[in-house]
Amino acid sequence: MSDRQPILEPINTLLPGIAGIFRHAFGHNLVNGFSAFLFAATGPGAMTLAVGTAANLPADQIAVWLFAGYALSGLLTIFVCYLYRQPLAFGYSMPALVIVGPALMHLSLAEMVGAYLITGVLILVLALTGFIRKATRALPEPIVMAMVAGVFMPYCLRMIDAFGTGVWVAGAMIAGYLASSASPALQRQFPPLLSALVAGTVAVVATGQFSPDGDVVLRVVTPVLIRPEFNVTAIIEFVIPLTVTVVGIHNTQGFAILRNAGYRPPENLSTLICGGGTMAYGMMGCVPTVVTGPANAILNVSGDRDWRFVGGIWFGIFFILFGLFAPSALQIGLALPTAFIATLAGLAMIPVLQS
Repeated sequence: MSDRQPILEPINTLLPGIAGIFRHAFGHNLVNGFSAFLFAATGPGAMTLAVGTAANLPADQIAVWLFAGYALSGLLTIFVCYLYRQPLAFGYSMPALVIVGPALMHLSLAEMVGAYLITGVLILVLALTGFIRKATRALPEPIVMAMVAGVFMPYCLRMIDAFGTGVWVAGAMIAGYLASSASPALQRQFPPLLSALVAGTVAVVATGQFSPDGDVVLRVVTPVLIRPEFNVTAIIEFVIPLTVTVVGIHNTQGFAILRNAGYRPPENLSTLICGGGTMAYGMMGCVPTVVTGPANAILNVSGDRDWRFVGGIWFGIFFILFGLFAPSALQIGLALPTAFIATLAGLAMIPVLQS
């Protein structure tokens, strides 16, 4: 008798009704969804801005990158949350940003797109062969967490440099973060990262360090596809590391968080989505698609477990809006002082390192 399992995990629950979703749309789910969005929009967004500007990418290209990473991730998140009634959030890989940043100094974005496409194909193959189910359970979690810590630690350390360029901004943000962290109840209602963001914004305005290039207006992004170039050196150098960040770091952590919360995450379906998403994101210059660990953890902070997926739907809606208006978000980001971005990115990494 064969013990083969289907490639796609079956949907074992009834699809939720609109009335039920609206009944549970506020309170914990709204707070958790917005908090998860805030984490995912500030940390990775700041890193994307830093990597893109360091590589001298045009502002419009960085905006398209943000559109792919946020708007498409929002659609994927809503789709899976609704079908499986689980708070399972998708995003794009922060470790991949760290890997790709230096590469863009000597490779073109088109060559990296070629590597992204091959990475997506490899992830699809791993999912179709059933390898993912076994691998996600076989990888020792302490090793995975140590890899994550090694990648993210430098961003925390850069907060120290931020005091040299913007002591008032960095100090206000850290003070706001610590004040909100003092009480678990306060953390749920007013997340520490939100406190840091508000305090930092006030400090930036008060010290006159916000200097946008022209008037800030809402502008919708215009997606542009990039013609890939398949450079053998880029493929050899980056396909395996990028694949490992998806299946060995992000997805493993995200699935573990959901299992600990009492869910049975659709691991193979999610990996297939990551493979296809990596190819779609890649055509717009964005790094690979992943299951987000920290966002999933935030979505599971509180609330009725059967309806926490509504927080995931909120997360997806916020992501779509952020991605659609990426040019405006980018204009604001470029007008912020480097101390603000560095401190925000460092503070965003603290919960990841704690986990």
